[in-house]
Amino acid sequence: MNDILYLVVPCYDEEEVLHETAKRLLYKITTMIKNKLISDESKILFVNDGSKDKTWSIIEELHSQNNIFLGVNLSRNRGHQNALLGGLMVAKDYSDITISLDADLQDDVDVIDKFVEQYYDGSDVVYGVRSSRQTDTFFKRTTAMVFYKLMSILGVDMVYNHADYRLMSKRALEGLNEYKEVNLFLRGMVPLIGYKYSIVEYERHERFAGESKYPLKKMIAFALDGITSLSIKPIRLITGLGFTIFFISGIALIYSIAVKLFGNTVTGWTSLTLSIWMLGGIQLLSLGVIGEYVGKIYNETKQRPRFIIADKLINTDKKAN
Repeated sequence: MNDILYLVVPCYDEEEVLHETAKRLLYKITTMIKNKLISDESKILFVNDGSKDKTWSIIEELHSQNNIFLGVNLSRNRGHQNALLGGLMVAKDYSDITISLDADLQDDVDVIDKFVEQYYDGSDVVYGVRSSRQTDTFFKRTTAMVFYKLMSILGVDMVYNHADYRLMSKRALEGLNEYKEVNLFLRGMVPLIGYKYSIVEYERHERFAGESKYPLKKMIAFALDGITSLSIKPIRLITGLGFTIFFISGIALIYSIAVKLFGNTVTGWTSLTLSIWMLGGIQLLSLGVIGEYVGKIYNETKQRPRFIIADKLINTDKKAN
């Protein structure tokens, strides 16, 4: 018997594209069922992340028309990563494999067959990796390259040019469930699980309709979450910087005493002022970085739920595995 596949699709204000997304995913999954690549119990699970438009109403409509469409409605907007995790945790109780993808149709659904084939060949995780970034602006291409290189320098194990288009087996999801972080960065967490993985390259399309849910401000916040959630190197860099400044200050002190003893006192308000501003800036920057880590520790110790499900549209005739 072929394995049960769940497609998990986080949605936030996607009313403009959701009908088209459902149409394309339905065609793909029914074709795979006919080709006996997956079980006929496979489903498409939409996760409504507190949308302000008609997204949830459309999901309810789709479910009433065809029970291959399932839905999870979060109690409020929790962000893409939490919504995705919520959908994955629901799906793992009913499926053998899950594939997560965005609702905007930028991820190429035609490679889903290759994902599943790699799974049958023994991979517990299959990463969808962009073959190029020709559809991105120069600014986005440059910032993405800087981000991935910076994460690599900081020791974060990530797959280059991979977002959240991936397949995960049931045991890989069970492994992910063992990570209890509140501050989620799934692109960095999934490689930590350690099971066999493979890569499928694909060409990312233009967004079908609507606007991007990741403007520059959110992208920067997302990058900071990734760095501070998975690496302590920034704090170590601050420690090294502190020792360096202390060493330079010691040399400056010896030089000042020597100048005083030889009677060549140098008065220079400019250099003094610059030194004060430089040290003050470094101190404030260092406190800010440390504050980011302290804030995350504060959130983790509260052990708040990462998501709360308000409603489910799940077929009750199938018990969880």
